[in-house]
Amino acid sequence: MSDFYNLHRGEAPLLISIPHLGTDIPSPMKHVYSEVALTVADTDWHLDRLYDFAKAMGATLLSAQLSRYVIDLNRPANDESLYPGQTTTGLCPTETFRGEAIYRRGLEPCQAERQRRVATYWQPYHTTLRAELTRLREKHPNVLLWEAHSIASNLPRLFDGKLPDLNLGTQMGRTAHALVQSAAERAAAESAYMWITNGRFQGGYITRQYGDPERGIHAVQLEMCQSTYMNEDPPFLYWDARAAAVQPTLQRMVGGALNAVECL
Repeated sequence: MSDFYNLHRGEAPLLISIPHLGTDIPSPMKHVYSEVALTVADTDWHLDRLYDFAKAMGATLLSAQLSRYVIDLNRPANDESLYPGQTTTGLCPTETFRGEAIYRRGLEPCQAERQRRVATYWQPYHTTLRAELTRLREKHPNVLLWEAHSIASNLPRLFDGKLPDLNLGTQMGRTAHALVQSAAERAAAESAYMWITNGRFQGGYITRQYGDPERGIHAVQLEMCQSTYMNEDPPFLYWDARAAAVQPTLQRMVGGALNAVECL
């Protein structure tokens, strides 16, 4: 479908977007990146594998191939901050989550290069995302957009202490019907995992931009601690036992929210 994203089409009213799954940095660009950046440590590792169950639910899955270090698909194209006053990373980030330089000194992208990346890499993902939501809305009165993310559980630069295992975000209830949010919360509450809604992570650009319950699109972001399913240290291995333990909760959260969407 594209060199920049993967698309699996389904027919259920469910689209799972994984904008930070990618690890690719185009070869002509690699020379500008620092050694630490080339490890792409801030990737949302293995989420395609963790969410593979969704194909049997009839889900459409859209996932990035390019690293967020090239461009962050979950940031607005104008690079406006989603969390004013808090430490965040931008559209073309220059620092890792731990504050390390992403680019070699003096080789940070200029404005023209940032605009090129928006047109070349950012726009195709969003064009496809919008088209798939439109396709599904033509078939269903309501659609669930599930934004799948994961992050290291301890990142002092971004948040204090250990993050809860499961972090739901609906921009304080704006991006999804209350019944959709509560269905996901109920599944989380029935699990052994720590969870929160609209805490440190309330939904990124995709959740906020596309979530529009009045028009039949209900967007929910889930930011998971990577410790729930993988080793957070290099080489960032998938842990089968931990993943198998969390997947039933994840499936119940997505399934519950989907059932709620279908009943609206």
